[in-house]
Amino acid sequence: MTIGQLDETRLAALVAVALDEDLGPAPGRDVTTQSTIDPATTGRAELVARAPGVVAGLVVVAPVLGQVAERLGLPVPSVHRHAEDGDRVAPGQVLAVLEGRVQVLLVAERTLLNLASRASGVATHTRRWADVLAGTGASVLDTRKTTPGLRDLEKYAVRCGGGTNKRMGLYDVAMVKDNHVAAAGSVTAAVRAVAARFPEVAIQVEADTLDQAVEAVGAGARFLLLDNMATPLLAEVVATVRAMEPAVGRVELEATGNLTLDRAVEVASTGVDYLSVGGLTHSSPILDLALDLAASAGPPSGSAAPAPR
Repeated sequence: MTIGQLDETRLAALVAVALDEDLGPAPGRDVTTQSTIDPATTGRAELVARAPGVVAGLVVVAPVLGQVAERLGLPVPSVHRHAEDGDRVAPGQVLAVLEGRVQVLLVAERTLLNLASRASGVATHTRRWADVLAGTGASVLDTRKTTPGLRDLEKYAVRCGGGTNKRMGLYDVAMVKDNHVAAAGSVTAAVRAVAARFPEVAIQVEADTLDQAVEAVGAGARFLLLDNMATPLLAEVVATVRAMEPAVGRVELEATGNLTLDRAVEVASTGVDYLSVGGLTHSSPILDLALDLAASAGPPSGSAAPAPR
């Protein structure tokens, strides 16, 4: 499966914000861990799945450990992965082994679990849709209904779960919706306005009726979002647009609104290319992951106990 990578700069910024939330402004502090554990103490921790699902977000583990180690002025722990993002995992399965200074492991624990559990929950939910749609010719898309600040990670998680990213934001693809049509005066006027202002950008149009769909294709749109259509109407729109394709070229068709796993195959059977599901990113429960610390090696012989902080 081609998942694609997260942008390292944006991931680093996300990790920094998450650590600031937990530790306070950089370098921050963990008043419990830094009071009870000698900085020289080393140990081993296992990142473990507590529930079945699809793992995602293992890519955050190393950046979190790296930033925590830098803040504490300690060496960066090693990470040995036993799974990869996109893998199906079982309860009790060890996903990664972390070895190094215990202070770093424990300070990093909640941040790396929050991010990886969230991403794994999205990937697990997405995989359910991808499995149901397998063999139908349609695939599941995400939307912009993401958690502020986590869009890159959540859309990465969708890819890990076998889904497809629709667009990253308002900047890379134009989406003409009902409010744009109302402001511009018509579907045609809105499509032409976007094409004139940003000719390099792909244009998608939301259509609620057959007439809107036909008008959008006639105006030059080659991607239609078919919103909240009953299955018979959806099938009619698909058939009509497909009949136009010999003259206008390929048109991608997406069904959205009131979609459930129970309806997925029925909707896909109309011939749409995609089903978009906002719930992938706005309603996925986390996948329960844990970080289990093994017995630590303790500080080197003769080292002093940690001073109170």
